[in-house]
Amino acid sequence: MLKQLIGFIVPCFIAVTAVAQPNNAAIMARKQVPIVCYHQIRDWRPKDSKVAKDYIIPPAAFKEHIKMLADSGYHTILPDQLYDYLTKGTALPSKPIMLTFDDTDLDQFEIARPTLQKYGFKGVYFIMTVSLGRPHYMSKAQVKQLSDEGNVVASHTWDHHRVDRYKHDPNPKKDDWVVQIDKPTKQLEEITGKKINYFAFPFGVWKKPILPEVKKHFKMAFQLADKRDENEPLMTVRRILDSGYWTTKTFSNSLRHSF
Repeated sequence: MLKQLIGFIVPCFIAVTAVAQPNNAAIMARKQVPIVCYHQIRDWRPKDSKVAKDYIIPPAAFKEHIKMLADSGYHTILPDQLYDYLTKGTALPSKPIMLTFDDTDLDQFEIARPTLQKYGFKGVYFIMTVSLGRPHYMSKAQVKQLSDEGNVVASHTWDHHRVDRYKHDPNPKKDDWVVQIDKPTKQLEEITGKKINYFAFPFGVWKKPILPEVKKHFKMAFQLADKRDENEPLMTVRRILDSGYWTTKTFSNSLRHSF
C-alpha cells in the first residue's frame, strides 16, 4: 500500500512543480509593441556632436512628442504587461506603447516625470547606479519616488560597461557579473522595496553567447533597434530612440513603421 501511495504522490509532485517555458515561436509571431528610448532631455549645446544629438531631445520637442502620443490615443504599458502579452497573449490596451529612460539623468525626473503625469502616462527608468546622487543625476529618493508613483525602476548596470565583454572571476570584486549586475540590482531592490526583473543593455549592445547569463538574472532585457534573437526574444526586446532630430510627424511615422 505504501509503495502504491508513493507511486501516486511523486508523479503529482513533479507535475505541480514543472515550469512552463515560454514559446519563443509564439513570442516572435506576436505583433511588436512600440517601445521608445530616451536619454538626455535638454537643449542642444554647441559642443554636442551630430551623433550625440540623436540621444539628446530638447524639452520642447519631448513635450510635443508626448502630447502627440496622448492626442493619438496611445496608452502606456509597463514591462509586466508586455511580458504577459508576449508569453501568454494577455490583452493590452488599445494603441499600447512603452516609454523608457536610460542612464538616471536628472532631466528625466524634472522634465519627463511631470510631462508623463500630465497625460496619465507611466514610464520605465533604467538606472545606472554609479550615478545615483551625483550632480545632474537622480538621487536615491527620486528613484524611490518614481517607483512609488507607479513607474517601473529597472537595471542598467553599475557604470555602463558593455555586457558582451563581461567575465566571471573567482574574486567577487573582479567578477563583472557581480559588480555590474548583482550588486546594482540588489541596491535598486533596497531603494524601491521591489524585485528588479528587467534590464537594458548599455549602448543597446548584446551578443548571443551572453544571453543565457542575462536570462539568469532578468525576465526581460531591452536592446535598441537590432533584430531580435529568435531563440531568446525576451532577452532582446527592441526599442527605438526618439531622436533629437525628429519632428512630431517623423516620430509618429517611426512608431508606425518600426514595429
